[in-house]
Amino acid sequence: MTTKLFGTNGIRGLVNIELTPEMAIKIGSAIGTFFGKNKNILLGYDARTSGPMFAKAVTAGLTATGCNVYFSGMASTPAIQFAVKNHKMDGGVIISASHNPPEYNGIKVIWSDGIETSHEQEVEIENIYFDNKIVYAPWDQLGAKKEQPGINDEYKDAIKKHVNPQAIAAKKFHVVVDAANSVGGIALPPLLRELGAKCTTINANIDGTFPGRLPEPRPESLGDLSKTVKAVGADMGVAFDGDADRSIFCDGNGTIYWGDKTFAVVIKHYLIKNPGAKIVTPVSSSTLIKDTVDAYKGELIWTKVGSVTVSQTMKAENANLGGEENGGIFYRPHQAVRDGAMTTALLLNIMAEAGKSLAELVAEQPQYFIEKGKIECPNDKKEALQRGIYEQVKNENVSTIDGVKIWFQDASAILIRPSGTEPVFRLYAEAKNHEKAVKLVEDYIARLEKILVKI
Repeated sequence: MTTKLFGTNGIRGLVNIELTPEMAIKIGSAIGTFFGKNKNILLGYDARTSGPMFAKAVTAGLTATGCNVYFSGMASTPAIQFAVKNHKMDGGVIISASHNPPEYNGIKVIWSDGIETSHEQEVEIENIYFDNKIVYAPWDQLGAKKEQPGINDEYKDAIKKHVNPQAIAAKKFHVVVDAANSVGGIALPPLLRELGAKCTTINANIDGTFPGRLPEPRPESLGDLSKTVKAVGADMGVAFDGDADRSIFCDGNGTIYWGDKTFAVVIKHYLIKNPGAKIVTPVSSSTLIKDTVDAYKGELIWTKVGSVTVSQTMKAENANLGGEENGGIFYRPHQAVRDGAMTTALLLNIMAEAGKSLAELVAEQPQYFIEKGKIECPNDKKEALQRGIYEQVKNENVSTIDGVKIWFQDASAILIRPSGTEPVFRLYAEAKNHEKAVKLVEDYIARLEKILVKI
């Protein structure tokens, strides 16, 4: 973290190694200088053990520049984002490393509309930080710290306005929630019960060491969710990441779906009611998304990978629906950000209106098999590795919107891109059968490893 602070999604780093309290104070001061004196900033955090420490450090930095800090305490990222907009704050700061392991934490900066600051605004903050352009307030004009309680209830009540509670209640759904020992267990279980659904929770006790499973919800780590859904006869299961903006779903048979499949369900039912609507998604999404948007007469807008880019594109294009393969769905009538609880409510609403199970809704789609992989790659070698793989495949059907995506004639595809938050390259493959998807990932990991040895 010597020349750049922000990655794909906020600032991230290993606690007390790459991200220290001293840095957090200076980052808070840079953010405060960016917003300006006398601005009101909402601040909250997820369940990580270092959350309170960094919250205090950032608060010190913000108040030192004359900003007033409204402290919401522990809440999901979408709940804090909603509160920024709902309480007409000038901005917000969220202490979270999202899906990263427990030894990481991070800092996200939120604009007054509840959406994360644009990459251009992030550069402004970085310039203030690195060029020592911080403007401290005089001793008698320091900002104040105030409490902002109740944001989780406000957020929960707002979601109910975008679904049909009576239709959902009539179905008496049973949902299992895997909260990843973090903030996903705060608002969703009460919301489900208020919608007339039965809720069973696992990994719901708050524990910043994430003892139940790592915060990234991946099919291979969600065995307990699948088993629990089947054991209690639930209609659906949902697993959150560390800050509960992403949600991965499991049907009543215990089958876990990547985010593409549930996003496609939402797209179909949204476009039936809103023909011609714009749908925003990163190039990492499955061809299934294009198939669905085309079938139901929508307009598809591809973007680079990253929730900030999806949100900002939705804002610029006046689009009401966006989504990512990792389980992030952006429903702009509520807020144009990833929101796990809102997504859960939308899916229940669709199941109630269609009179179909999640398994039936997914079975109606063209079927693609998704496989993911990653290889470690030092940050200073990422550019050379990307150039190397592009040179090998540049004569194929290739897109370079973000990383390198190759489409093959048999409807299979693979995306190879450097992570913006970790020293790794990520691979996303899809094919009409599972074996081909697995082979694509294996083949291209082997190619990348050969190139990496020569760099």
